[in-house]
Amino acid sequence: MALDPLFCGRIFVSVFFAILFLQSGFDKVTDWKGNLDWLSGHFASSPLRGMVPLMLGTVTIVELSAGLANAIGAVGMFIPSMPALGVLGLSLASLALVMLFFGQRVAKDYAGAATLACYFGVALLGFALWAARPA
Repeated sequence: MALDPLFCGRIFVSVFFAILFLQSGFDKVTDWKGNLDWLSGHFASSPLRGMVPLMLGTVTIVELSAGLANAIGAVGMFIPSMPALGVLGLSLASLALVMLFFGQRVAKDYAGAATLACYFGVALLGFALWAARPA
């Protein structure tokens, strides 16, 4: 099982998103003011400017949930009754990416949005790996 390419791919996608979103979420928690200040400037001329604290809180919760679900999902791959947690983690990661992508587009940060599209490609690959049947 451990050398099965689908199994390995699923594990690494889960670990990738666990690292990405746990680090990003913890950064937002530990440097709330810095993130709030930066985002307030980032959205200053957008229709979302008055919603920055709410958006930051929401994104932080979704990112931490995605990171935790992916971490548990990666471990769960080794427990026969728990592999579906990886799909939950991937779904939360995709939700976080869509939220971030929306914000970048509204803020007219097209380069930032394009970077997020690469991460979303990894998520789509993850869904394809979950949709494939094991050998």
